[in-house]
Amino acid sequence: MIQTLLLLASRSAWSRKGSLLLLLLSVITSTCLLLGIDLARQSAKASFSNAVAGTDLIVGAQTSPVSLLLYSVFRIGQATRNVPYAEFERLEQDPRVKSALPIALGDSYQGFAVVGTKEVYFKQFLYGARQNLQFAQGRAFEDYSVGKPATVLFEAVLGSEVAKRLKHRVGDKIALSHGMQIQQTEPSHADKPFAVVGILQPTGTPVDQSVHISLAGMEAIHVDWAAGVPVPGAEIPAEYVTKFNLQPKSVTAVLVGLNNRASVFRMQRELENRPDAALSAILPGVALSSLWQTVGLVERVLLFVAALVAVVSALGLTSVMLVTLGQRRRELAVLRSTGAGPRTVFGLLFLESALVMWVGVALGVLVLALAGAALAPWVQAQFGLQWVGLHELGTGLLAVVAFASFGSLLGLLPAFQAYRNQLQDGLSPRTN
Repeated sequence: MIQTLLLLASRSAWSRKGSLLLLLLSVITSTCLLLGIDLARQSAKASFSNAVAGTDLIVGAQTSPVSLLLYSVFRIGQATRNVPYAEFERLEQDPRVKSALPIALGDSYQGFAVVGTKEVYFKQFLYGARQNLQFAQGRAFEDYSVGKPATVLFEAVLGSEVAKRLKHRVGDKIALSHGMQIQQTEPSHADKPFAVVGILQPTGTPVDQSVHISLAGMEAIHVDWAAGVPVPGAEIPAEYVTKFNLQPKSVTAVLVGLNNRASVFRMQRELENRPDAALSAILPGVALSSLWQTVGLVERVLLFVAALVAVVSALGLTSVMLVTLGQRRRELAVLRSTGAGPRTVFGLLFLESALVMWVGVALGVLVLALAGAALAPWVQAQFGLQWVGLHELGTGLLAVVAFASFGSLLGLLPAFQAYRNQLQDGLSPRTN
């Protein structure tokens, strides 16, 4: 009986495919919107979390946790103060510390952030499921020490997206700019170009959109600068910078990994309560939670709008089914006259509405899955988002199931209306 009704409902819907096609497209669009918002939200959270794997504390100058997280990890915003280099050395020598990775920011290359760090960064930095950085081409730069040639100072390692977008290869020369210059004209540090010695494999993190140089190299390009501007008449050629003290005076932040994570809170308190330094020490996970709370209102507004669109789509389907009942009186009356009872008519109309809803939802999920697979590389390149699979979604999948169920339940309205129609009403329609 059910199979017969499903076959009849599908053929009935197909006979009116022109009028139902727009409704089906509306259901598909609503499904993509509901699921897509949750997909984008979960992808953003996954990408942000993957960027700080292996980091137990982020140490920077005293500021808000979210601000420190954004500029030290995601290169968003900038620090108002730096951490004295002596504090980094103290962390590096602390027996509780497994890794201490310095981050020095402030310069850029054609809109991409320049990150000053140490050679050990490429061995100890972890992302995603605690994965190490890998080189697609070349090698890491060398840390400079007295006696090494000046060329060692001017070595750079590019993130995958920098190399891809600007079409760089190992051996290319690049000139950096002071500050974040999106539209670059003449590079501020054109007199001290860097040689590309390595290109990293994609990570789906801000590393892909960064240019990495040594801390000594960052000092070298600023030896003839003071207070953020070049000193007039004091241009120092690149081959002579080794005659100056290239020991860093400060860093922007330090990414700290501990031998024992149980000591993280104690160490955080120690760092923030030091009388000789105004430091902030944040837990990346806690700061990320605060960040999501900050943007939570936007998420809720988007989900609310998507839910409204879905409700309107379901109501539209029900409205069309109700309106077309008047045109289908004879069809239903003939069906009744061939032996179908009121319950059969009721089931037919209900299954027809439910069929359109569930087919639309299924097609919407399929369209989003195909679009996600096709656009994932572009989304990662443009926005740094690592696209998650639909199977990893919770709220979104529940939302589309609730949407399909709600639309199906609304199908009870035209079904009940058809149930009330009398056989003679269909055979002898009223005339005005």
